Amino acid sequence: MAKMWAGRTDGVTDRIADDFNSSIAFDSRMFRQDITGSMAHAAMLGKQGIITPAEAETLIEGLAGILADLESGALAIDPSCEDIHMFVEQVLTERLGDVGKKLHTARSRNDQVALDMRMYLRDETDAIMQKVRDLLEAILGQAKENRAVTVPGYTHLQRAQPITFAHHLLAYAMMLLRDLDRFSDCKKRTNVSPIGSCALAGTTYGTDRRFEAAELGFADICRNSIDGVSDRDFCVEFLGACAILMMHLSRFSEELILWSSWEFKFVELSDAYTTGSSIMPQKKNPDMAELIRGKTGRVYGDLMALLTTLKGLPLAYNKDMQEDKESVFDALDTVKMCLDVMTPMIGTMKTLPQNMKAAAQKGFINATDLADYLVKKGMPFRAAYKIAGQLVSYCIKEGTVLEELPLATYQSYSDLFGEDVYGDIDLDVCVKKRISEGGTSPDSVDAQIRYVEEVLNHGEHIH
Repeated sequence: MAKMWAGRTDGVTDRIADDFNSSIAFDSRMFRQDITGSMAHAAMLGKQGIITPAEAETLIEGLAGILADLESGALAIDPSCEDIHMFVEQVLTERLGDVGKKLHTARSRNDQVALDMRMYLRDETDAIMQKVRDLLEAILGQAKENRAVTVPGYTHLQRAQPITFAHHLLAYAMMLLRDLDRFSDCKKRTNVSPIGSCALAGTTYGTDRRFEAAELGFADICRNSIDGVSDRDFCVEFLGACAILMMHLSRFSEELILWSSWEFKFVELSDAYTTGSSIMPQKKNPDMAELIRGKTGRVYGDLMALLTTLKGLPLAYNKDMQEDKESVFDALDTVKMCLDVMTPMIGTMKTLPQNMKAAAQKGFINATDLADYLVKKGMPFRAAYKIAGQLVSYCIKEGTVLEELPLATYQSYSDLFGEDVYGDIDLDVCVKKRISEGGTSPDSVDAQIRYVEEVLNHGEHIH
């Protein structure tokens, strides 16, 4: 079949080259954006007198009919067409005759595909942001239920200081709030209309690019037509936001995997989000968390693929840029799927507070508080630090914990120790004493919960 671009060439390509060149297998998902964009373009052409108002109305009605037929299933996308733009124009011409051929006046597939991608990513960014909000709600629910549960806080994967489980979960909430900010900020630069840039140099027709942009909900237009057709920064930025989000989900997944192991046993994941072993009947494997962790590398690859594609391209449009779609589509599909699994997995997660508290007691994570006790009694910190370390070493040798040492043992290291030491090193007290803003005390954790709720309901997180 001769192509609609036949003219300079005969429009006949080798079948293998045809398949290699075709993008309809993946860009067909943008049919709504393509048709909506064409409707706005037809309205602009009619408004400007480039075509008659009657022709514009005929085009808009024809396009609306194609959209309705595609959505109902009455019309199927023809995979033999080169891309979604050619398919829509071909069907429109078949239905309307010569009037259909007027739709492509004052535009190119170069600015048309850039328009479709911006509209599509604008919609998908909103969808991802809503899924992030849903995950934040699940985290908030767990944080509220576990605000008084003491757990070891870790550095270097070594037990470090006592915190509440809610405080730990809220660290992920803060990461996700930044993810929301990134997607929101990315959307601002996506929401700029390239249509009217044409192939690269604009057009001789008296178009109204701002009218067309406003019709499609864009906040502005690309100010340089060459940049309008060659810019894919918004795709790279979107993939960057996806990669960072996946990094956060992967870190969370890694902790879920650790926490649900027999070695930790801090949480139990719902059977709905785990699998069994084909040979070991006792196993309950955190496969969903592991897959999220694994798919993070896939999204990183999508980002690197597009960066590599773009790094050596001269201006303006090059066919290499067709490669943007599969990377972007794969990343957004992966992110949405991971969020869809992560949210209910967190929401249904069962915590095991007794195991968390036991781990905190065995980790000597109140040693810093023991040193602080001596400092408050007048001892220099470094001296207090050394005595606290010696007492920990003694406990390890004797198989005991700081809370159970006799007062006489304490006083053999320093006469500053009194009965009040036991109150200062009680794990729950240690948690409550960390009153600095952002810390792990109950009041601070409650403030963090309120902050996350406030941002979700009203504002932006910029930290």
